[in-house]
Amino acid sequence: MYLDNNDFVLWMEKLSKKLSDIGSDIKVMMATGDTFTNDDKLLDNQDMAFLLKVSYRTLQRYRNSGKLRYFLVRHKTFYRMADVKDFIQSYASKKEIVMFNKGIEEGKILK
Repeated sequence: MYLDNNDFVLWMEKLSKKLSDIGSDIKVMMATGDTFTNDDKLLDNQDMAFLLKVSYRTLQRYRNSGKLRYFLVRHKTFYRMADVKDFIQSYASKKEIVMFNKGIEEGKILK
């Protein structure tokens, strides 16, 4: 397919406008990053595995057994922080619960 100079310039202008729109959308999203409460924040599998110190397979077992609530967005698993807190309250030892709550208060979890 052959593009003449005018077509090329038009495509570049469209591309430039689209990238500018995306950039402004990202700026807006970054500015509203603090509007979520801690309970509304989302964690993905990597965050959860690191937080709970378990493997991805263990997370899958928790999901399959119904112990840990989750939802999918485009084949990616997410967990609400409120659901994670409920899971920890239900299945963790008292010492682990205290350590988890202390980590949240000190900002070590969910900065």
